[in-house]
Amino acid sequence: MEGDLLKIFLPTALSFFIGISLTPFLTRYLYKNKAWKKKAGKLDSLGNEAVVFNQIHKEKETGTPRLGGVIIWTSTLFTAILLWTLAQIWPESTTLNKLDFLSRNQTWIPLATLLLGAIVGMLDDLLEIRGGGGHFAGGLSLKKRLLAVLLTGILVGFWFYDKLEISSVSIPFLGYLDMGTWFVLFVALVMLVIYSGGVIDGIDGLAGGIFAIAFSSYTAIALFQNQLNLAAFCAVVTGGILSFLWFNVPPARFYMSETGSMALTMTLTVVAFMTDKLGEGKGIAVLPIIAFPLLATTCSNVLQLVSKKIRGKKLFLIAPLHHHFEALGWPAYKVTMRYWILSVICGIIGISVALLS
Repeated sequence: MEGDLLKIFLPTALSFFIGISLTPFLTRYLYKNKAWKKKAGKLDSLGNEAVVFNQIHKEKETGTPRLGGVIIWTSTLFTAILLWTLAQIWPESTTLNKLDFLSRNQTWIPLATLLLGAIVGMLDDLLEIRGGGGHFAGGLSLKKRLLAVLLTGILVGFWFYDKLEISSVSIPFLGYLDMGTWFVLFVALVMLVIYSGGVIDGIDGLAGGIFAIAFSSYTAIALFQNQLNLAAFCAVVTGGILSFLWFNVPPARFYMSETGSMALTMTLTVVAFMTDKLGEGKGIAVLPIIAFPLLATTCSNVLQLVSKKIRGKKLFLIAPLHHHFEALGWPAYKVTMRYWILSVICGIIGISVALLS
């Protein structure tokens, strides 16, 4: 057991310190190149000015760089490569081989998803930073980003179905439901839903804390399932998020933006499926619990749109939900801290349900 915990804790600390070390270089680059939106303000879903949001956040839209999520996935990638390289150089070292968590059956898929989401998200960020006119002004359109997530979900679902022969999902207290080929589309749908919750990245420190808690929860679940490499991977991602969060607490040095939120939401989905039938667990069943803040964010957007369409008026002062609380007069730090507390409780409940026989 001590060796298993060492495999989790040491790479986590390494990822954190790598992220901390990389931050000064990234910070200098982002501020030197003014890597922020060139025009403040936000439009609503109908293309009109988001008046309430702009009153609260307009002055924060410029002057603070985007692309902070680079710290998260680069620290994860560097940690994985470093530990793998050391294990190859000294193959006789039991400790180094133990710390190497790269494995085809547990970590290749989530790591590839993390990097793919990071690249697409970074492209969106770079286009938005560039500003100006043209077809890609303001970054990739929502349709293009959703298409990228959908295609990734289909590829991941097909890999599970064809290569790993997984086609069922957990149903609490009832076992597993075999979905056949529909499993592939189900994976893509879940990834789209979780990705939509990425808009929670709107207040300093909010998204970082929630994602850190979510990946910590799946670290525990994978550990109890004896998927040690996957547990180490989730822990390393958590370490990277914590290094980002160190500089993202108010006042934020930079924002996570799409390169971070897209990478993390897509990867969280993959990890949930890895800890489901493949790990003989309930990874998907507990995903709505662990990711409840993300789902609540998505639901608040949907309910706002439906209310305006049917009732002709808003349900919330502003959507997503965390901005509604700001509009009510809650300080940003209070919203963030209460979301963190809620996330911890959701994580504890999710882990508990996952451990139930």
